Amino acid sequence: MAMHLLHAQEKSKAADSKNMGEPALSVTSHSIKVKGQVLNYKVTTGYMLMREEDGKPKANIFFMYYAKEGITDTRLRPITYSFNGGPGSSSVWLHLGALGPKRIVMTDEGAMTKPPYEMVDNEYTWLDETDLVFIDPVITGYSRPVEGVDKKEFHGYVEDITSVGDFIRLFTSRFQRWNSPKFLAGESYGTTRAAGLSGYLQDRHGLYINGLMLISSILNFQTARFEKGNDLPFSLFLPTYAATAWYHKKISPEYKDLKAFLAEVEQFATNEYTLALTKGDKLTDAEEASVVSKLQKYTGLSAEYLKQTNLRIEIGRFCKELMRQDSKTVGRLDSRIKGTDYDYAGERNEFDPSLNATISGPYTMAINDYVRRVLKYENDLPYEILTGRVQPWNYNNVQNQYLNVGETLRSAISKNPYLKVLVCNGYYDLATPYFATDYTMHHLFLDKALRDNIKMTYYEAGHMMYIHKPSLIKLKEDVSGFIKETLK
Repeated sequence: MAMHLLHAQEKSKAADSKNMGEPALSVTSHSIKVKGQVLNYKVTTGYMLMREEDGKPKANIFFMYYAKEGITDTRLRPITYSFNGGPGSSSVWLHLGALGPKRIVMTDEGAMTKPPYEMVDNEYTWLDETDLVFIDPVITGYSRPVEGVDKKEFHGYVEDITSVGDFIRLFTSRFQRWNSPKFLAGESYGTTRAAGLSGYLQDRHGLYINGLMLISSILNFQTARFEKGNDLPFSLFLPTYAATAWYHKKISPEYKDLKAFLAEVEQFATNEYTLALTKGDKLTDAEEASVVSKLQKYTGLSAEYLKQTNLRIEIGRFCKELMRQDSKTVGRLDSRIKGTDYDYAGERNEFDPSLNATISGPYTMAINDYVRRVLKYENDLPYEILTGRVQPWNYNNVQNQYLNVGETLRSAISKNPYLKVLVCNGYYDLATPYFATDYTMHHLFLDKALRDNIKMTYYEAGHMMYIHKPSLIKLKEDVSGFIKETLK
């Protein structure tokens, strides 16, 4: 009887919203077994109409809200706001890859299966620990500006933080979650957004966050921009190049343990290699020979090629060069995954096999089927999985600089010393390499008393580590422990 009453109330709310000019929401009920226990939950799907303070409509932001049934005191029930990155990505990857109660089936190693793809209950969902809100920023998913509003109002670092932050504030009010513990979960550029939101939500709305889960993080863009005059990425990407070469057996078999091997590479990258890059033309022939020898040892690339690059291995070239003799390329998002090109003499991959040949098709099928068939929400717009329609992205807030939201995160933690951060890194991630993230986190210059607020975890997979089943299981364990520890 109580459940029927609840659904009647939800339908009434949806009707009231429609009468007020708000888009109608779909509310459905479901159940899943997690750790042998039945978990009942409801899903609210649809648009949140965002308005100016004078009531003028601005954008319809699409969201999917998962709430555990039977919760009487939301002060004891966390809520996590989740999004992916891009910029230009919908929230589908985290949603149907790791966090939500459904996931697309991949092989245990993370390769796609034969289409049509299968979606199953996700026994590693985060829903047993926290309610979940998946947010699609404007122009991603079904989210769109209203007629007459220029998309440029949403497509930039400041614009994005404002629109997503204001959505979170409004959602928190409408769904009465101000007294709940709150978390943000972002992936890739979504970690940039999460760090930015940690400051914006505090400073603009007084909405304090308990924890951030940063998956495949990038906060300081200088660490990943291969430009002449910026030597930082060359040393920070090197351990991931080495991990990739190790995985594909392009280095000496003497290195049997990945972690021990990477510790050696990291020492070289931080010391001798960084010093060599800093010296530039002052580097002696003997010093160059020493660096070339070690780079060859750690990456499997030829000494001749390394000299031709001025000791500076750019990511696109590496993905093409490592397995050129095998007529293969390696992925950027996940360097475990190999691809094939038409032209093996070329400079760069024709495509990223870890995106185009592995995850794009399964996730696109999954979300389009799931939203209509399971969540009973109908929308004839194309669901934009990962779109270039958000370009050009506005970085005017850091004109002539590299975007670095590490300082925003440092400030947010300093103002809210209870804010904890879990940083999840894939060893085979060439999009946001783990050693670049390590560098960023150790250059926040947090007060010593606050440095333990940040915890780093590592996975033997790529950017979307959860497509690798052992990493999916470990990610759930790490997140569960993090949430419990944060709420102590």
